[in-house]
Amino acid sequence: MRPRFLLPLLTSLCLAFNASAEPARLAVMSAFGPELEALKAASTETSVQYINGTDFTLGNLDGKPVILVLSGVSMVNAAMTTQLMLDHFKVDRIVFSGVGGGVDPSLDVGDVIVAERWAEYQENRFARETAGGFQGADGDNVGLPAFGMMIPRGVTVPGPKGGVERKTWFEVDPDMLAVARAKAEQTVLARCAGTACLTKTPKVVVGGNGVSGPTFVDNAAYRDYAYRAFQARVLDMETAAVAHVAYVNHTPFIAFRALSDLAGGDPAGNQFPIFIRLAADNSARVVRDFLKALPAQVPVGRSALGSP
Repeated sequence: MRPRFLLPLLTSLCLAFNASAEPARLAVMSAFGPELEALKAASTETSVQYINGTDFTLGNLDGKPVILVLSGVSMVNAAMTTQLMLDHFKVDRIVFSGVGGGVDPSLDVGDVIVAERWAEYQENRFARETAGGFQGADGDNVGLPAFGMMIPRGVTVPGPKGGVERKTWFEVDPDMLAVARAKAEQTVLARCAGTACLTKTPKVVVGGNGVSGPTFVDNAAYRDYAYRAFQARVLDMETAAVAHVAYVNHTPFIAFRALSDLAGGDPAGNQFPIFIRLAADNSARVVRDFLKALPAQVPVGRSALGSP
């Protein structure tokens, strides 16, 4: 074998050996730096592995062996990083911590949302426009209302018994959701970050729907549509992609999203630049309390698909 081929081979063998020797870890993911900084700072016994340009920080956080990683912003980056991680490490659960845009009118900036299911809401068919309006549903339609020419169509994924299935919703792990619900009222969230303060103390809300797509939304009409069509409480650019990959890989998953803005519903302009730090820190607070209460490992035989 030629020498220049030895290094990639040895690297692959070392990664495979390390993965087999490592304990199963809980993965904590965020989209970009400010969302993960508080969790990294609280971790101990850390080391970093670099794979395909991505830094994976291995360590311990609140009594759990963890992997901390930035997914990258938006759907493709999030899906790619999740699969890369699952291919190289033993991961028994995935937790996403980050910020998002508030969709439910009853929620405010700073609130932390733990949705029970996620959809890729911008997987659409763009309808043909005719004299009578946009052409209606076809075989791709999943029964959800359109936004103008955009008709939701869901995604196809490998089915649990072979073949493919079309899915709109990806459920979070019910056991982890139960832990989050039990802890929801016990976490005290911050109202201020530096000089940026909210008018009231935020809260943790467990349940309902979240949606994700490759668009930063700052549009009141589209926000209203996401709420009416999907009954969404929060929207972001990564979570449903991670949930999709977790589902296919039979890996339990949950996400915590703190509202940094109202996705176009902010009356005085988008508040993302003002409250991103506050929101990111609040999400990290909830995740840390969640991790402390989470059992040490996944019960034997459990999976994201509900089968052994």
